[in-house]
Amino acid sequence: MCGIIGYTGYRNTKTVLLNCLKRLEYRGYDSAGISINNEKSKIETIKAVGEIKILEKKAESFSANGPSGIGHSRWATHGAVTEENAHPHTSCHQEIAIIHNGIIENFKSLQEKLTQKGHIFKSNTDSEILAHLIEEHYEKTTDLKKAVEKTIQEITGSYALVAMTDKEPEKLIAARKDSPLVIGVGDNENFIASDVPAFLPYTKRVIFLEEGDIAEITKTKIQLYQSDGSKKEHEINHVTWNIEDAEKSGFTHYMLKEIYDQPESIQEALRGRISDFDYSISFPDAVEELLSQPFESVSIVACGTSYYAALLGKYLLESLTSLPVSVTYSSEYRFFGKNYAHSLVVAITQSGETLDTLAALKEARKNGASTLAITNIIGSSATRIADAYLLMQSGPEIGVAATKTFTSQIVLMALLSLCLSLRYDKIGADDFHHHVQQLKQIPRNIRKIFDTIDEIKHVAKKLSTAYSAFFIGRGLWYPLAREGALKLKEISYIHAEGFPAGELKHGPFALLTKETPVVAILHKGITYDKMLANIGEIKARGPSVIAIAEDDDEDIEKYADHVLRYPTDGEIECLIPATVILQLLSYYTALYRDCPIDKPRNLAKSVTVE
Repeated sequence: MCGIIGYTGYRNTKTVLLNCLKRLEYRGYDSAGISINNEKSKIETIKAVGEIKILEKKAESFSANGPSGIGHSRWATHGAVTEENAHPHTSCHQEIAIIHNGIIENFKSLQEKLTQKGHIFKSNTDSEILAHLIEEHYEKTTDLKKAVEKTIQEITGSYALVAMTDKEPEKLIAARKDSPLVIGVGDNENFIASDVPAFLPYTKRVIFLEEGDIAEITKTKIQLYQSDGSKKEHEINHVTWNIEDAEKSGFTHYMLKEIYDQPESIQEALRGRISDFDYSISFPDAVEELLSQPFESVSIVACGTSYYAALLGKYLLESLTSLPVSVTYSSEYRFFGKNYAHSLVVAITQSGETLDTLAALKEARKNGASTLAITNIIGSSATRIADAYLLMQSGPEIGVAATKTFTSQIVLMALLSLCLSLRYDKIGADDFHHHVQQLKQIPRNIRKIFDTIDEIKHVAKKLSTAYSAFFIGRGLWYPLAREGALKLKEISYIHAEGFPAGELKHGPFALLTKETPVVAILHKGITYDKMLANIGEIKARGPSVIAIAEDDDEDIEKYADHVLRYPTDGEIECLIPATVILQLLSYYTALYRDCPIDKPRNLAKSVTVE
């Protein structure tokens, strides 16, 4: 993995490929490369370790231009970070070039077989197998599509694959299994990519490849095939957001822009789902039909930041519906998750392509559970696997650290919980309408947080010198503590852990020193007095305490060294403004430490391997 682009058309192919790879930088990568079918019908390849600008510099002396080409930005999953291991990979005679996202599980046995036939491998990756297999089959079929079909029948694993040959210089063949691919439909040109932003400056017309699809692409024709080789019809979708939506809009980093996007992204998450007339909640027909079933339990599966949204969803669902709710990491669900006949499985995935979450969805469906996906990407794999789906409607999120998609996930979990609560007669009409009205006030309350930037910067400056930090909360605020810790560690590289406030005394107290700040997130609810007592215990051991509390909380001043405040409101509705404080605190801490905020080391935006 991580970024794929293919092009066939009338433009300068090298320029198009490099521009598209830049659009995919947000996915994370450690090396990159391009291959072009030149005017002499020969494939030329150039690769570089590091940023796309290094590849671009090397490509200045790369004169190749022709009717088609492919490019890839790699995030190493098999083999070291070297030019040899970077994509594209070529066959022995340089007649086939491929780019690939995914993992070939049986590559060792295939490599041994091909080596015995005389194939020489230049890299230490599993992906290179594909170039040699296609070469082997092409010699027999002289048809690139047939060669790719035979190749994918031999491999075990996952793939988003694009192949080209100098024998058919205007053609690209693409195939997918468990890894996303999308076609960009142009005029006298066409694109294939791992994500829409790659080609968005050129076209807004897209075709999402489905599981098992094979695509034959020239500059004037697109033909899709099913895994059995039969032709299939395709639907062209129109992307509604502009490339400007994916730019920084004057902000220093994508992450900061996306934090400031949240009043609008929350409004989008609510749009069309809350009636201005009677404050009722409505979902698309498929979701309404799904939720009409009498569920006995709910399971939520997710990874990373989405997992903490899932934990918040558990608290919301259990408190509002009385249904038993379990939360499981997607990577663990297939092996230890349980499914029941009358169970709803909710899968939360920003990209809709997180492989572990897709595998959990498939497992749930196989075992008879009803499935609902919450994702930001229409046409993604999650939307096609699940029985129904809810879109976050957040627009593109480029920064690796999730911000606006996380808060949109919370909003959707709140709407889902309120909807089920009303259906199961667990909430009165007045309380229901109150919560719905308060949800609509969240964008206004987020904007109030932006007025406190100076205080947040002041605290972040102090936090930036820490080596380690703890985040604590109780009840609903515990998952938020874990999300706050994740944000700090992933973009500032400060070690941070989130704990239930009452658990520090069961071990973590041993790590508390004057140099270990503690961030306490609290709300004046049933756990408030306990939180104050926990903060007192922490202060007695020397650490400074940063409290995130309500505007009208006067008592906290006696306990904390620094207080950052969010507008007073109901507990559910306060979660998101408090989250924005945590995001800004992490952002400015990372800024003071001069960290690469949008592209943290070793991380990728979309994780499409297990």
